[in-house]
Amino acid sequence: MIDIQISEAPLLTQTCLDRVATDGAGGIAIFVGTVRNQTQGKKVLRLAFEAYEVMAISEMRKIAEQVQTRWSAEKVAIHHRTGVLGIGEIAVIIAVATPHRKAAFEACEFAIDTLKETVPIWKKEFFEDGEVWVAAHP
Repeated sequence: MIDIQISEAPLLTQTCLDRVATDGAGGIAIFVGTVRNQTQGKKVLRLAFEAYEVMAISEMRKIAEQVQTRWSAEKVAIHHRTGVLGIGEIAVIIAVATPHRKAAFEACEFAIDTLKETVPIWKKEFFEDGEVWVAAHP
């Protein structure tokens, strides 16, 4: 089972955990990416995320399929937020259920790293002295 979502609504870790829970999993790993209050020494006020949604969903699905193949993942959830997010809000959640814990950790790390490289999502960082568009996951 693969669950891919892009939404302006707040993301919930429990929702992703519920989506991947299965009796066949010996391990479930969850990565939660949040908005931090600084980047490269500059104070961040908020972020705005935009996605080329059709392509982003397609690329996120490819990642989930690779996770299923390489790590025998039974279930994978990848949820990403769009819109304006404040400090501490969740921008991305990846949850992976595999037969063994080590595979769950490895699969989750692969998923977030690959998402950063391939999924067309951008963010605008707002600072006290200006703003800048950057890749969502540099």
